[in-house]
Amino acid sequence: MFEANNEEEWKFISSLANCSILQMLAIEQNRFAGKLPNSVTNLTTNLQLLRIHTNYISGVIPSEIGNLASLEEIDFTRNLLTGAIPESIGKLTRLNQVYVNSNNLSGLIPFSIGNLTGLSILNANDNNLAGPIPPSIGNLTKRLGFLALRGNKLTGLIPNEIMELSSISIALDLSYNLLEGPVPSGIGKLVNLEQLFLSGNKLSGEIPDTIGNCRVMEFVLMDDNSFQGSIPATFKNMAGLTLLNLTGNKLNGSIPGNIASITNLMELYLSHNNLSGTIPTLLGNSTSLVLLDLSYNSLQGEVPTEGVFRNLSGLSIIGNSALCGGIPQLHLPKCTKSTAGKKKKTLPNILRIVIPTTGAIILSLSGLALAGFCYRKSKVGLKKDEQPQFTEIELPMVPYNDILKGTNGFSEANVLGKGRYGTVYRGSLENPAVAVAVKVFNLQQSGSYKSFMAECEALRRVRHRCLVKIITCCSSINHQGQDFRALVFEFMANGSLDRWIHSNFDSQNEPGALSLSQRLDIAVDIVDALDYLHNGCQPPVIHCDLKPSNILLNQDMRARVGDFGIARILDEAASKQPINSNSSIGIRGSIGYIAPEYGDGLAVSTYGDVFSLGITLIEMFTGRSPTNDMFKDGISLHHYAEEAFPDKVMDIADANIWLREGANASNDTRHITRVKECLSSVIQLGIMCSKQLPTERLSMSDAAAEMHAIRDAYAFTTTQQ
Repeated sequence: MFEANNEEEWKFISSLANCSILQMLAIEQNRFAGKLPNSVTNLTTNLQLLRIHTNYISGVIPSEIGNLASLEEIDFTRNLLTGAIPESIGKLTRLNQVYVNSNNLSGLIPFSIGNLTGLSILNANDNNLAGPIPPSIGNLTKRLGFLALRGNKLTGLIPNEIMELSSISIALDLSYNLLEGPVPSGIGKLVNLEQLFLSGNKLSGEIPDTIGNCRVMEFVLMDDNSFQGSIPATFKNMAGLTLLNLTGNKLNGSIPGNIASITNLMELYLSHNNLSGTIPTLLGNSTSLVLLDLSYNSLQGEVPTEGVFRNLSGLSIIGNSALCGGIPQLHLPKCTKSTAGKKKKTLPNILRIVIPTTGAIILSLSGLALAGFCYRKSKVGLKKDEQPQFTEIELPMVPYNDILKGTNGFSEANVLGKGRYGTVYRGSLENPAVAVAVKVFNLQQSGSYKSFMAECEALRRVRHRCLVKIITCCSSINHQGQDFRALVFEFMANGSLDRWIHSNFDSQNEPGALSLSQRLDIAVDIVDALDYLHNGCQPPVIHCDLKPSNILLNQDMRARVGDFGIARILDEAASKQPINSNSSIGIRGSIGYIAPEYGDGLAVSTYGDVFSLGITLIEMFTGRSPTNDMFKDGISLHHYAEEAFPDKVMDIADANIWLREGANASNDTRHITRVKECLSSVIQLGIMCSKQLPTERLSMSDAAAEMHAIRDAYAFTTTQQ
């Protein structure tokens, strides 16, 4: 909890200049803010390690940092540093590790970086670095094992010199930049590389056949580029490959059948390309493949019936209009001689509507009833008789026409809200007097189909009074012959908690203020819901996106937690890895509420939900959103509350609470004392739940017990009075 915020408070750095044998300066994970003083460069030249990561330090990296000639490690991760990486860094020839990721650095990567020939790790992810990748990086041939430049604004070609870095073994991450042109054919020289990330660039041309020389590579992510040509058959040589993602390119030709011979391949994503021909039967023979996405291509012919093709929760083939056969639950047309051969004819649209719709009940019940556990059993070490225990809930089905009619043709007037993967409408089914909320998924949006499956997978396992109740679902074909997915929920008359916390009381269309008692009851409902998900479900369910807009209020102003679109179901027998998650890569939540460790690529855990709960509690009782403009320059909602606790909690409390307490209550000294004690306890709970490190947070069961005690104590003292 150490801090320094101005030049005066940073003077302790200057005093360390007298420590002539100082070897390490480590002030990480504190609350230091303000500009990093230039005096840090006046420290002894014996300094070997400089660690300031996970603070709120701003300003630029001093250009004189090259004076610290003995430095072996620099770790400036997760601060607010701006400006360029100084050219003088090239003087630090003893550097072994450089971490400047998760800042706001800009400008060019200095050419002098090539002087650091002893470098083993260079991590500059998630900044605003621009310009080309300097070819001088190719000089780092001795030890460099990890090169990460993800999430910047780098332009130009991938330098051929990078492909000479045969020492790179851990990862090469150039994803989410503005790189263009082809992948150099020299990529085959990276024979020790385990993970290659090139997603989200403007790369084009053909994927080099030489990539097959990278035999130990485990992850290959090249999605969301403009690669053309065919999928290299040489992928079969990569015996260690477990994940291959080529989604969202312009690849054509057929799927090479020998890709199924990769013995460790678990996840294969080829959607949104121009692939044609038939699906190789050999893919169904793979004993390792558990997730296969071939959607939105031009594939045709018969769908295999074995292996991953028997598992609806691990398979997506939508958007291929000329497919036939497969398992009955897919409800594809039967294959004839013409459809099973090379010349395929698309079914008339009327048949594509009638056939799937008449089988919608069987399709959806089967899709929702399949467990996502079985396909991972061989990889996560479950014994045959150790299937995870859970309670499945079979959902009644509703036809597409009923959804269409009940929402008045998906009228804009019925829209309740729009999210990342779809739109929620107010509607009715059968009995017009019974209102429902219909969540219609936009299947053109990447990830929406998986969101639908994740929400189904979670909701069919859970039933609790504090969770939004699912009534029915629809998995069908719309009138344009396109796949249609929707979930129907109990209608929540009072909308989202977010609207009540941040109401504009000058508007007639906005709700009123929440009293303190109402907020306490709502908070208890939220912790009860999460405690049930974490400790009352087997296996546990992690929500991953808890925030006020995903908490709904019924007619009685009691809370119901909803939106399980990115929820994760943990497999306790597999070291608590999520079983319905593609990988730990790309775990997402909402800005301000997502746990800090997720940004570092750590796997989801129950403590991630605890963090979101802490932020939500502070927001509920202060009326401040974590994305408020006031939170910048190192100040967050967590620190805002921490600064006020315990003496100034009344200063940060939501003033709207008093709109419901009344004038008499606000003048009653004893009542004010009770309110202050209650607010102090809630704010303290929010702070304890939103600690930076997961190990410092409360467990959800402890948080629930504490919230109940706070609510009950306030209710008791109010009644006694």
